[in-house]
Amino acid sequence: MAQTAAQRQFGPAVSPAAAARADRALPGRAAAGWTLVEAMIALALVGLTASLAVPAYGEWIANYRLASHAERLAGSLALARSEAVKRGHRVNLCPAPDGLRCDDGASWDAGWLVYVDVDRDGRVGDDEPVLRAERAADAGIHVRANRPVDDYVSFTSLGSARLLGGGLQMGTFTVCRRGLPARKVVLANSGRVRLEKSQYVCTD
Repeated sequence: MAQTAAQRQFGPAVSPAAAARADRALPGRAAAGWTLVEAMIALALVGLTASLAVPAYGEWIANYRLASHAERLAGSLALARSEAVKRGHRVNLCPAPDGLRCDDGASWDAGWLVYVDVDRDGRVGDDEPVLRAERAADAGIHVRANRPVDDYVSFTSLGSARLLGGGLQMGTFTVCRRGLPARKVVLANSGRVRLEKSQYVCTD
């Protein structure tokens, strides 16, 4: 009859039942748990997985915040258009770092206002309703606009985008964060707005 590992180690006098119990307790067997080498390999794999996952999660968060800011801008434009049609007055967007007044020298990433421009002077009057005040962009996010929409956007009661002087207004807002593909908010002169994910990777 073949001897167990315990009988080979402690001698044939060990009973089969005792030998079986001893076998289960012997180091190096699967039933005794992981060896030190196995534990070290497992820890190394966990560390490697974590080192790969953390940067990927950070990039996902940055992309989410970038897309969210572009969506807020597009949503404000859509709101201004619909309110202009509903109210029968011009409704404008303008950069407004303080959330109270338009600032021609400010950039769009400083925040903006949506307001009813009853007297069509491009300023927020004391009796003109502010429909939305949007906060500044998160740190690292920049919004650039080309010349036709650099200072303001104005919608007429017909829902089209027009300069305060009456000319056609159309343009593109580029929402950027360094190292990520830009998001574009495109305004057509019809007043319609669309979002695009650009192939251009932001450098600032």
